[in-house]
Amino acid sequence: MFGLETDLLILLIICLLAACLFEFVNGFHDTANAVATVIYTNTLRPWAAVIWSGFWNFIGVFAGGIGVAMGIVYLLPIETLIDQDVWHGVAMIGALLISAIIWNLGTWYYGLPSSSSHTLIGSILGLGIAYSLLPSTTEATFAWSEATKTGLSLIVSPFLGFTLTVFLMFILKRFVKNKTIFKEPHKRKAPPLWIRIILILTCTLVSFFHGSNDGQKGVGLVMLILIAIVPTYFALDNTKNPFELQTSINKVELVLAKVDSTTLSASDAQQLTLLNDEVREMNGIFAANAGIKELPKDSRFKLRRDILLITKGTDKLLESKDVTLSQRDKDTLKEGVTGMRSFTDYAPNWVIMMIALSLGIGTMIGWKRIVKTIGEKIGKEHLTYAQGASAEFMAASVIGFSTFVFKLPVSTTHILSSGIAGSMVANKGIKNLNPSTIRNIAMAWVLTLPVSMFLSGSLFILFRWLLS
Repeated sequence: MFGLETDLLILLIICLLAACLFEFVNGFHDTANAVATVIYTNTLRPWAAVIWSGFWNFIGVFAGGIGVAMGIVYLLPIETLIDQDVWHGVAMIGALLISAIIWNLGTWYYGLPSSSSHTLIGSILGLGIAYSLLPSTTEATFAWSEATKTGLSLIVSPFLGFTLTVFLMFILKRFVKNKTIFKEPHKRKAPPLWIRIILILTCTLVSFFHGSNDGQKGVGLVMLILIAIVPTYFALDNTKNPFELQTSINKVELVLAKVDSTTLSASDAQQLTLLNDEVREMNGIFAANAGIKELPKDSRFKLRRDILLITKGTDKLLESKDVTLSQRDKDTLKEGVTGMRSFTDYAPNWVIMMIALSLGIGTMIGWKRIVKTIGEKIGKEHLTYAQGASAEFMAASVIGFSTFVFKLPVSTTHILSSGIAGSMVANKGIKNLNPSTIRNIAMAWVLTLPVSMFLSGSLFILFRWLLS
């Protein structure tokens, strides 16, 4: 299978199972985000709520695309993604999976709505920092731009959830004359039909968008595993003909030829030389092989490496003030690089299906601990219909925009928890929040990134030493 030796094949299977376990844990860890409101307002029975949520999480994974997934992959330095040493990849993936699962299970056990997104991203950032600090990889650069965008999305999104929920609650109080939605639900009676429809709709939206965003994180994790352990087989999208890359290569080559190297600084001139070398290597690979059947697997990996290095190099070159290109040339260069990246930024259908099943099934299990926290402990009052609908509608909106517009990972847990807190504040002010629960959630929020970064970075260095 994939041309691997038995020991590596076993490692690959273990890592894929661990990735499925992570997404499974993510499912039951985050189920409460969608079902807490419909359960605590008696809109749906618990078994119906979790099955419904699981189904829409499954659908969401397929609808989400791969933008967020690739954002997860490229949080790592480019050098880690073009390292053909399989055992280096094993050390990286082992550290990532173990640190993420340890923190996720620990916070779930104590009923804390901590974020699987924070955990995974923290683990990846820890790997990137540890890798860039290794003596043997002094040229590696940490992906600060990707990390900054991701960090901002994780910080800003909960505040948006809180603020927008407060705003929506004020609008509802101002314009909705039926005060039933602002009352505590009856313990054994379902709400009026129109309220049930709204709450089921918001539950569906949160479930769908959770799948579209968090599912992509699992897809990104699996692609990291495949790239690390089977780098040549998954170097390029196997559904595409690599020879179609030549059109994009020609665009890049055409623009690079227009750059006047005599006006560049020494570092920019060196970067231009490297870019031209990488383009020549790609052209040489196609010239040496008559067709796709003759293209060796090692050459596919070289093409992947050149594409990623060209992406990194052109970004640096376009940032230089000494490069005088017309806007049309810059657009042509970006178009060529984007065309190349379509061969490296992909996920096989079986990967998406595997993650969708893991997330969907996980969503149906283990939901009670965190549902209780969200439904009863964030505020000092029982969740009302208006509070549940407002928080979930805003959570779905923020997650949806993050996924399909900005292609950034966000924390469903933190967004919805913040939304619930916002609805409580809108109802009776800040005094309506439960200080101990807010403190515990805030602690989990603050600790997740540094702890997961420390765990993954330390484990990576340990595993690299053991496997060296």
